[in-house]
Amino acid sequence: MTGGRMPQVHVDLVLPCLDEERALPWVLDRLPDGVRAIVVDNGSTDRSADVAREHGATVVTEPRRGFGAAANAGLEAATAPFVAFCDADASLDPAELPRLLGPVERGEADLVLGRRRPTAGSAWPVHARFANRVLAARMSRRTGTRLHDLGPMRVAETARLQALGIRDRRSGFPLEMVLRAAADGWRILELDVPYLPREGRSKVTGTVRGTFTAIADMSRIFAEVRP
Repeated sequence: MTGGRMPQVHVDLVLPCLDEERALPWVLDRLPDGVRAIVVDNGSTDRSADVAREHGATVVTEPRRGFGAAANAGLEAATAPFVAFCDADASLDPAELPRLLGPVERGEADLVLGRRRPTAGSAWPVHARFANRVLAARMSRRTGTRLHDLGPMRVAETARLQALGIRDRRSGFPLEMVLRAAADGWRILELDVPYLPREGRSKVTGTVRGTFTAIADMSRIFAEVRP
């Protein structure tokens, strides 16, 4: 901050949120200058929305349950030149955003994905890591770009992403973004980011059932989105 004024918002960070009041303070305190947090409350029963507001975030309410519904609501609310996505569970550090933003700003890539590098064994359950490996192999074949991770932390130009026409409102939203971007000729780049043990249990990968539900959603996306 200079002269008592807030820095101009350069990046809107979308944080889909369901019962993350314990994680949000750390996440929101790690925002770089010029990044505005858009916390999308997806039916939390705790104080997530209040905590987000107390830490200066913009709060959007999305009553339709589903990761994709929350992510899309945040994308629609974004007005900054660039938009980023990140889990709200403290497993990913928003301080990494400037490094991911750089290639997009410089015109070297159109979509940058953060490849997760676990800092501890507990950060990424074995069943979830295996499912991600299978998914990444399929993404690589479909996109023609060697990818290792779905990359829940990601950055792109706001207007271009809003125009991409992502329709999934469940757990297939991140995959559909990658496939539609590739089909539209976007250059996709991966950069390593630390992956930390999250606060609480994941709603998707925290159980084997949740993981395989996500796989079913993503199999549907592979069938629906063609080059």
